[in-house]
Amino acid sequence: MSENRRISNLYQSIYNGNPWLEVTLVDTLKNVRAEQAYRKINPNLNTIWEIVNHLIQWRRNILRRVQGETVITPDHNYFVTILDSSEAAWEQSLQSLEKSQELWNSFLEDFDDSDLDKIYPSNGHTYYEHIHGIIQHDVYHLGQIVILKKLL
Repeated sequence: MSENRRISNLYQSIYNGNPWLEVTLVDTLKNVRAEQAYRKINPNLNTIWEIVNHLIQWRRNILRRVQGETVITPDHNYFVTILDSSEAAWEQSLQSLEKSQELWNSFLEDFDDSDLDKIYPSNGHTYYEHIHGIIQHDVYHLGQIVILKKLL
């Protein structure tokens, strides 16, 4: 099995598969309503919704990087206040998360293993490190979402 196929399987399992950690984004976010996702548990913590939107934007950022673009990360690091807390807006965020997964799945399907060693010019990290980094990033924030959900 090619390395990109292994990475793709790992990335898909965290989203909606059977990962070693036994927690997925889809299962964790299932049955979370907009009101819950929007609720601020503590003024020093992000909401579930803010974290989901942060994940989406970082997934887009890293995908653009490994497609050869130079991307500047904004100072807010993709943590922005939710302005529309409606159920429809929450559903849109969940659909955007799903779309980001589809884009990564398509990208990894056609990705050549030899490109894993390419260096991203702005930070000197390989594409391999970026791709594994976004998986680690998803898992890190998935853990936060799990805890926040338990506190609701």
